[in-house]
Amino acid sequence: MKTKTDYKSILIEINILTIAIAIIAVAVYFFLVPSHTSISSMSGLGIVLSNFVPLPLSAITMILNVVLLIIGFFTCGKDFGLKTVYTSVMLPVFLGIFENIFPNIGSITDSQELDVLCYVLVVSVGLSILFNRNASSGGLDIVAKIINKYFHMELGKAMSLSGMCVALSAALVYDKKTVVLSVLGTYFNGIVLDHFIFDHNIKRRVCIITKKEEELRQFIVRDLHSGATIYEAIGAYNMEKRNEIITIVDKGEYQKLMKYINQEDPEAFITVYTVSDMRYLPKK
Repeated sequence: MKTKTDYKSILIEINILTIAIAIIAVAVYFFLVPSHTSISSMSGLGIVLSNFVPLPLSAITMILNVVLLIIGFFTCGKDFGLKTVYTSVMLPVFLGIFENIFPNIGSITDSQELDVLCYVLVVSVGLSILFNRNASSGGLDIVAKIINKYFHMELGKAMSLSGMCVALSAALVYDKKTVVLSVLGTYFNGIVLDHFIFDHNIKRRVCIITKKEEELRQFIVRDLHSGATIYEAIGAYNMEKRNEIITIVDKGEYQKLMKYINQEDPEAFITVYTVSDMRYLPKK
């Protein structure tokens, strides 16, 4: 039974990674390629280097990706490395499929600016799925993951930092407008990526003072299957001692919690804080 469960989990993981990389391939083929910009792209760096290194673009890009994959294996772990190898192989497969189905397709929007905007929005969806599954699409994504792990920088900002270097180097090859769009696209790509990632991972710290303290504690522990901490609080107005229940919940749990409180004790005093990161040792 355990083996079946493991195989099922692996199959689900592969399907999720495949969907994510398909979304990224759509963004690259239908928006990035027609825009001729270099947004967080290893290919963009390859184009720049091909003007100085006596090797074809395909060889330069492959060398850069292989080197980064090896570094990713050692710095980000085997799980991240294996998933990234899979997505790195599947990306050109999807691009090849699109090339056969939609050969010589031009810009869908007929605007370089709109192509960049559409690329940023679509690719951020795919990248956020990969990063949340401890994977990447290869290339500069690996650099961003390494920066995130060792320098604790948000993934979007890390993507912007690594991509900005490539975008600025494009000034050696592209015209001024393309360079400016590449820089702006790289910057906004990081912002949108952080939005998707943090909206997915965001939690709320809810502090509650209620007359139905025991009932609420039971609801949090038994119904939400979450933890809570109880502190003694003293009101400054009348110095009355009350207990304050503090719990950290995700978006779904937060909605259930607020619904329960509104039904059981509408007069409860509640304060809510946003929690972007949390570290703890789970109970055994």
